[in-house]
Amino acid sequence: MVGIIGSGFFLVLLIAFVMIFLHFVPLGLWISALAADVRVGIVTLVGMRMRRVPPAKIILPLIKANKAGLDVAVNQLEAHYLAGGNVDKVVDALIAAHRAQIPLPFERSAAIDLAGRDVLEAVQMSVNPKVIETPVVSAVAKNGIELKIKARVTVRANIDRLVGGAGEPTIIARVGEGIVTTVGSSESHNDVLANPDDISKTVLGKGLDAGTAFEILSIDIADVDVGRNIGAELQTDQAEADKRIAQAKAEERRAMAVAKEQEMKAYTQEMEAKVVEAQAEVPHAMAQALREGKLGVMDYYNLNNVQADTDMRNAISASGEGQGKLQAPTAPVK
Repeated sequence: MVGIIGSGFFLVLLIAFVMIFLHFVPLGLWISALAADVRVGIVTLVGMRMRRVPPAKIILPLIKANKAGLDVAVNQLEAHYLAGGNVDKVVDALIAAHRAQIPLPFERSAAIDLAGRDVLEAVQMSVNPKVIETPVVSAVAKNGIELKIKARVTVRANIDRLVGGAGEPTIIARVGEGIVTTVGSSESHNDVLANPDDISKTVLGKGLDAGTAFEILSIDIADVDVGRNIGAELQTDQAEADKRIAQAKAEERRAMAVAKEQEMKAYTQEMEAKVVEAQAEVPHAMAQALREGKLGVMDYYNLNNVQADTDMRNAISASGEGQGKLQAPTAPVK
């Protein structure tokens, strides 16, 4: 009985040991690597487990690279994985570059991957150029006509400038700037419509791919539409603004004239008040002259007669003018 229990305990320990051994030593991967003629030691696989590196993410890409004829070491792949890179994509990019006869060392491929760019897509774009379609760019010729232009830019990835080079938004922005410059320097929009390839030549001549991760192969004008007459609208707006300014100045002059008129009326009333005040002083002056003997009584009466005669003449003149304008009806004589 004791022997049976001991045999069972030994069997449990043996199973546990085998499970722990298979956990730390992936025999399946080791056999796959050995069958693919890839020399990977058991100690290396155990070390990957200890460093928390999944052996499958290293061994399978290594087998793939070895079968493609690439000289890639286990330490390189493991170091790239620990740095946060995508080992499988880097190996695929190396194989694609090798098949396309594009020189791409492992260090550069790893650097491109760690920089956040898709290194496999970059290699594929080097072989098969990509077409970038710009949004509609609005530009105005010298005659004031707006043109809406859409372009297609054919680019090829530049492997040497992928790290630190500008991306697609920079290409689109520079092409849009070139379109605006070319159309803006044209005397008429008809010149652009007649020769749209002039835009492509001018833009390509500016070397817009400098400092970018791409090489511009061609720029093709996909669509050109005639928009608004911006020049006429600007002239209309300017004329409207000039009219408002003239109206404001005229209103200012009218207000000044009204103010001047009111000022003159006030001044006239002031002068009339002074005349009335001076006339009020005449009786006082005459009384003073009578008291001082400077004016005789007969002189005073003669002055009054002259004044009365003047008033009578004015009254007669006024009544004559009134009858000339309107004859009043007379009562019939009984």
